[in-house]
Amino acid sequence: MKAKILMAVENNQYHVKVEGRATFEVSSPLRNLALKLKDAPVGGISINLDACTGMDSTFIGVIAMLGLDAKKQNAPAVILNADENNRKLLNGLGLHKIFTYGEDNYAGVKQWQDGSPSLKPPALETAKTVLNAHETLMDIDESNVPRFKNVVEFVKKDIEKSEDQENKKS
Repeated sequence: MKAKILMAVENNQYHVKVEGRATFEVSSPLRNLALKLKDAPVGGISINLDACTGMDSTFIGVIAMLGLDAKKQNAPAVILNADENNRKLLNGLGLHKIFTYGEDNYAGVKQWQDGSPSLKPPALETAKTVLNAHETLMDIDESNVPRFKNVVEFVKKDIEKSEDQENKKS
């Protein structure tokens, strides 16, 4: 089952709730949020993994992008309700350098919106999400470079090829 991503914004506090197994397939809306937050005030980011059954490296890289946006503005970046397996995944890729861990029930958040993509994002957008996510993971922890170097090189070539094909059409 594809993950469901819920998002809420209240007073520049950004909340994300993940239900199910989070993969690259549901990462694009969060990447778009991360790109938007580069130019927006961020009071904090919290990501609730209470109902998250697992994550792939692309999804982890995208939440790292969100955490970095918060850290650049000296705002808190918190992972909530992560079980032991998810903590191992996150810490293994260096996210403990960006996020703190906590527990919360989110009782105060009122306006959740479904952030799951209703349609499959275009292949080029997905490729750019995968690229941004893995470059971020390599930036935050150099031990990730050997893990993801080949992925980044492959995806860059794929993006270049796709963009060349698009340019030939227009």
